[in-house]
Amino acid sequence: MPKHALSRLVGKFAAARAGVFTQLFIRWFIRTYKIDMSEAIHESPKAYRTFNDFFTRQLKPELRPLIADAEQAFAHPVDGAVSQLGEIKEGRIFQAKGHDYSLTELLGGDPRDAHPFRDGQFATIYLAPKDYHRIHMPCDGVLRRMVYIPGDLFSVNPLTAANVPNLFARNERVVAIFESEQGPFAMVLVGATIVASIGTVWAGTVTPPTGPDVHRWDYPTQGSQRIELKKGDEMGHFKLGSTVVMTFPKDMIEFEQSLTAGTVTRMGQVLGHRPE
Repeated sequence: MPKHALSRLVGKFAAARAGVFTQLFIRWFIRTYKIDMSEAIHESPKAYRTFNDFFTRQLKPELRPLIADAEQAFAHPVDGAVSQLGEIKEGRIFQAKGHDYSLTELLGGDPRDAHPFRDGQFATIYLAPKDYHRIHMPCDGVLRRMVYIPGDLFSVNPLTAANVPNLFARNERVVAIFESEQGPFAMVLVGATIVASIGTVWAGTVTPPTGPDVHRWDYPTQGSQRIELKKGDEMGHFKLGSTVVMTFPKDMIEFEQSLTAGTVTRMGQVLGHRPE
């Protein structure tokens, strides 16, 4: 299947103001995926002029309070479900039984970016089509680098993750590396089949159409030009479902003990704490 061509074609339709066709598709999507529109700021499908407007809809803020508001707590960045989480072992990240992949490849191929996380922690969270698709900060951070990595557009659902080797380091993705008081951390926004766009709040739409080469952007971490985001702030979005992979250095985070593969996540709830 021509995954890139299909995804870009869907992207054009999702961005189009197609009137009655857009409305019919939005209503079909709501019924099919059982989306609770009472959570949205704009509950009526008529409020959305494009499918993208609907898909990146904002939620009523009181429904996603920042529960992880203590200084030592990390917040879930998205609504979704835990795919996997745990230790990064000698630069390898666990994907599913029988599969792991390279941390360095995931982050774009530069060993200097990967080095702080080599024996650290990771969390992979899958966003289903029904989920809220804005991505938020797990803690305060100052952006140091963004990397665009071209790649495949395999589906990233649990079945595919269990069967496609090296999945998250093969798909198209956008990496954001931040500095924080606790240490550096990375957020990897992984593309997938039918994902029409990945964007960030500081750069807007990153892909499409970035192209066949890896691109890197460095940002100042000092002075008035730095990009600083607080815990819970929006940092990016997907237009159609995908996956976020977070990496942390060793001893920066202890994940909540209740979190296992399949655990439902809600943005703002506690992801973990800084070790005492």
